[in-house]
Amino acid sequence: MKKMRMKRIIGGFFCVLSLLLSGMPGVPGAICRAVESGENPGAPADFSLYATAAVLMDADSGRVLYGKNQDSALAMASTTKIMTCILVLENVSLEEELTVSAYAASMPKVKLYIQKGERYTVRDLLYSLMLESHNDSAVALAEHVGRQFLPKELQAKEAAEYTAEESRQAVAAFAMLMNRKASELGCENTWFITPNGLDATETIVLEEGGTLQKDHCTTAAELARIMAYCIKESDQAGTFLEITRAPSYSFYANDRSFSCANHNAFLQMMDGALTGKTGFTNKAGYCYVGALERDGRTFVVALLACGWPNNKSYKWSDTKELMQYGIDNYFYRSFAEEGTAFEEESLKPIPVAEGQTKKLGDQAYVDVKIADRQSSREGGAGKEGGPESESPGNGKTASASVHGEAQGGGSGEWVEGLLLKEGEEIRVEHKVKGSLTAPVAAGTTVGWIDYVVDGTIYKRELIVTAQDVEQIDSRWCIQQIFRRFLLF
Repeated sequence: MKKMRMKRIIGGFFCVLSLLLSGMPGVPGAICRAVESGENPGAPADFSLYATAAVLMDADSGRVLYGKNQDSALAMASTTKIMTCILVLENVSLEEELTVSAYAASMPKVKLYIQKGERYTVRDLLYSLMLESHNDSAVALAEHVGRQFLPKELQAKEAAEYTAEESRQAVAAFAMLMNRKASELGCENTWFITPNGLDATETIVLEEGGTLQKDHCTTAAELARIMAYCIKESDQAGTFLEITRAPSYSFYANDRSFSCANHNAFLQMMDGALTGKTGFTNKAGYCYVGALERDGRTFVVALLACGWPNNKSYKWSDTKELMQYGIDNYFYRSFAEEGTAFEEESLKPIPVAEGQTKKLGDQAYVDVKIADRQSSREGGAGKEGGPESESPGNGKTASASVHGEAQGGGSGEWVEGLLLKEGEEIRVEHKVKGSLTAPVAAGTTVGWIDYVVDGTIYKRELIVTAQDVEQIDSRWCIQQIFRRFLLF
């Protein structure tokens, strides 16, 4: 009886403790909402993750291989800085110099302790940003890029002379760039306010006069998507990897020496570790996004709300567990391999109404073929029968594009295969128009072939006409009558 009473007391204590923690500022209410979405049904039964939200992604296709609350919007802390870094790289030169404002110098720890009026190269501050995660460096870089979108009088003014409000305007302009890039990448539930990931909320005034409250947040799936862009698709991917993989970096500026050490411990934890970024705030908890390349496969893991102090190591165990799951279970399979690729020989000519033929009274037909990849990217725009003129079916595409074609990760590169685990199949579906009306130009899109996995279209090949078919006209009619007359 004493043992039973003791168990009840202990159980009651933990119930009360959990209720108390749910109201603490360090445990955001968004987490309570997030856990309702559950985990992927395809996950192994013994999967155990600390993170509230997690994703394992194939960086080449953008396909989520495993997700837990993958679409729940949560605070992201300093994982924000991967977007800051790639946008700085894409917009200014590494050798450019910037001047520090009082606002940038006022940022809280962790910081480089840059001072108002000092000058630094973009290169030096990017290493400070990504290796040590310095908050002041993030703001100085954001101001330097954002100021080019300010009124001309502010562009001409030295950042050291900026008021706090003018500095905030420059940072807001940079945040606009961040949100624009997120939108381009298909990140619908991501919103950037700060370049360093410090928790923030802003009120947006809508056109109709109302207001909208927005938090600085992302989802695990979209954070992984942003990392995939940084390492695979951006024209600055090589420089991004060079900076984020450096074990250390030292520089001298303003009569001071600085030394930065890489705090991404994952780089030494697994063979093939590529890059990553840690993060922590009281609201976000411990966060991490990292990438690994092994045997031609590139995996990205994103973790949000992965414990609070004193659980700093949770993110590493979760990352290793997800990466190992990907390595052990997912292997590349090409769409072009035998038994998967659509056979062009099965395509039949399409009847063409009002089309010219060699002989009066015959039915006109046009041969069709599978377009080359360049034609597929163009999508037959502006020609009859393009995919934009008809719904492609019920499957969703891997990412949005102008005509609905599935593309790898949104980069414009076509996915030629996928990482699949045992038991997963590539389903091939096709649709072709049953008839056409002359005139028909060679290369007109008349159908498509979709390569579908788990309801998502990962590749689309276009079916196009192989030759021109002219419309019946008076000249053709006269020629046919003349030929028939001569035969008699």
